[in-house]
Amino acid sequence: MTTPLSPPTLTDCDQEPIQWPGFIQSYGYLLVLEPTTLVVQQVSENILQLTQEPLEALLGRHVGTLQLGDLPGTRLAELMGVMMQADRLDTFAPYPILINGQKGYLLLHQHDEALILEWEPMVTAAAGLSVPQDTLLHQTMSDIQRSESLQQLLDRIVERVKQLTGFDRIMIYRFADDWSGEVVSEARSERLESWLGMHYPASDIPRQARQLYKINLVRGIVDVQASRVAILPVNHARHNRPLDLTYANLRAVSPLHIEYLQNMGVRSSMSISLLNRGELWGLIACHHYSAPRFVDFKTRESLKLISQLLSTTIELRQSDEDKAYGEQLFQHEELVYKQMQADWDVVQGLTKHQVTVLDLNSATGAALLFEGQLSLIGQTPPAADIHSLIDWLRHTTTEKFFQTNQLPLLYPAAERFSDTASGLLMVMLSREMNEYLLWFKAEQIKSVTWGGNPEKAITQSETGAMRLSPRKSFEKWTEEVRFKAQPWRQVEVAAVLKLREDLLQLVSQKANQIRVLSEQLRQAYEELEAFSYTVSHDLRTPLSSIRSYTEIYLEDYASQMDEPARRTLSKVVRATDRMSALIQNIMDYSRTGRSDLTLAPLSMGPLLAQLRDEVLSVETSDRHIDIVVGETPDLEGDLTMVTQVFSNLLSNAVKYTRDTPQALVTVQGRLDRNEVIYSVTDNGIGIDMKQAGKVFELFQRLDSATRFDGYGVGLAIVKRIMSRHKGKIWFESIPQRSTTFYVSFPTVTLPA
Repeated sequence: MTTPLSPPTLTDCDQEPIQWPGFIQSYGYLLVLEPTTLVVQQVSENILQLTQEPLEALLGRHVGTLQLGDLPGTRLAELMGVMMQADRLDTFAPYPILINGQKGYLLLHQHDEALILEWEPMVTAAAGLSVPQDTLLHQTMSDIQRSESLQQLLDRIVERVKQLTGFDRIMIYRFADDWSGEVVSEARSERLESWLGMHYPASDIPRQARQLYKINLVRGIVDVQASRVAILPVNHARHNRPLDLTYANLRAVSPLHIEYLQNMGVRSSMSISLLNRGELWGLIACHHYSAPRFVDFKTRESLKLISQLLSTTIELRQSDEDKAYGEQLFQHEELVYKQMQADWDVVQGLTKHQVTVLDLNSATGAALLFEGQLSLIGQTPPAADIHSLIDWLRHTTTEKFFQTNQLPLLYPAAERFSDTASGLLMVMLSREMNEYLLWFKAEQIKSVTWGGNPEKAITQSETGAMRLSPRKSFEKWTEEVRFKAQPWRQVEVAAVLKLREDLLQLVSQKANQIRVLSEQLRQAYEELEAFSYTVSHDLRTPLSSIRSYTEIYLEDYASQMDEPARRTLSKVVRATDRMSALIQNIMDYSRTGRSDLTLAPLSMGPLLAQLRDEVLSVETSDRHIDIVVGETPDLEGDLTMVTQVFSNLLSNAVKYTRDTPQALVTVQGRLDRNEVIYSVTDNGIGIDMKQAGKVFELFQRLDSATRFDGYGVGLAIVKRIMSRHKGKIWFESIPQRSTTFYVSFPTVTLPA
């Protein structure tokens, strides 16, 4: 018995709970068991074909008492006992088994506080294969190794997947930054029209579907015309909602997606995920039109292996490309810095040599507003428009960095110069001095061919309900895309971050020689520092009294108070602790500006070893943390302040790897001509380079760091200490992958 498709009534595809549909596809059977007792909690409605018993009679029984066709429940319970001995129960465990004369696989996994047992048929060989599957798989591995370019590799892979699966059409669909996609490779039957180069909107694969594609690397829909099979009872008893079928092979598909495929004329489909650095890079999409097409477990495992190997190859090629490009950019940045030092002129060093600021990224033009003068290089908007743009930036953002590849959408006045500046990367040198450095990218006008109008139509059902409807026509629909440039790459932002540090250091050195700060300003600064230190210090005594009296009151009268009152006083104690920590941070920050600087040669090996032991000793979690210290060249600095620098960097690295089971922190030093450079790298949450301007600002917290304790003071202290040592600090980061902070100390000591 099956349940027909009901018409979807979604108003927002991104909100559809596709991980718990309450149904499975009709080609298999499903049992849901309580993990410890093996008692049946839910069954797929079609299990009646095997048990010949009322569904109500199956619920609440031990699995060993069931009779599934000619398979006794005792045998099933025995098999489950073997399967549950596997090292990882959360992965699929295929066991070949015969039910009513039909070969199939039992698949067992544990998820959502339930044991989920699936049975699906076995196919001994894919229909229509002219070459054995093992041979095809071996040939695919060779293709991955021998392909000279990524495009050549993709073109070979689609042909192999077509041979392995027998689908009519195989496409590789690559995602753009906005999650729209383009067909970049294709293998198809001769009777089918080519879809190569076609684009599809982000709404075709909504957000929650993309998340599942990262978990389920291979996902098949056997027959879009088959009715779904209900899971009964509908809600799982422990959750009072349908069971989460994220890891289930048989999980049914969104009715909206079924309608989408039917509108395309597709009978069967399969998706194979391609990942890059843990994020969805693209899909291998397989379509079959004439009849249902079932790809069995063993073939899907082969396709999963192809997915993993191809994903690794994509990541390696992308990493190699990024590394080579990054090395080139940082070489150019170092040369530009030397030019500025040699010329002792910022404008000339940046714009008048063979290597200029245009060589630090893929910009087509740049503008420097410095000391009241605007200098232009490459293709730029008119000077008046650049001044207006800078004025808009001053009133729009306080960030040190700003980037977009669609400037006219944010700043409508940019439409008139979109041909030269649809992309913008800005670094603020000094807000007070109105000094900015901007890079521009030209507009990339192109005609995008969509597979039908990308806007989903809103239709009205017979009952008057409004709903999103998948488009019914997939004929080519061409749209001209304007006001958009190629996006900025993370490595380009990192190079600009380094340039800003070098430029500001040079400006500071120049200012020390040609600008004499007034004595009044110096005294005002010292008085402000002293004031902040005094206020912070004097606040500690009354705060300590508040905490002490509150604790005494709690200790003496807690038994006479109700629970809300006790909770309130406990909150007072915790609040005083937090305020004490904040005051201490403020005092530390103030002290770094007032303390005398005592420079001396420092042996960094023992110092870093001691800090490593101290940082690990205060870690309370049971996760694995590995702090590796590499080369440790000695440097000259203030022992207390240098210790504080590395203590902060190591503590942050350990803190922001809290979500990483195998945390790795690496410290590496090197001598680079006139400076000693140390790097501290972790594999934690990373930093979005769009927020790079906040990192060293006092009391600024990044969006990704709000879950972690802190007040945004530590890196501000490090920044101040490095400035006092005439050194520099910068960083580069990949979100959810790694962060590296660099600190450089001059080998020739300058007067403090």
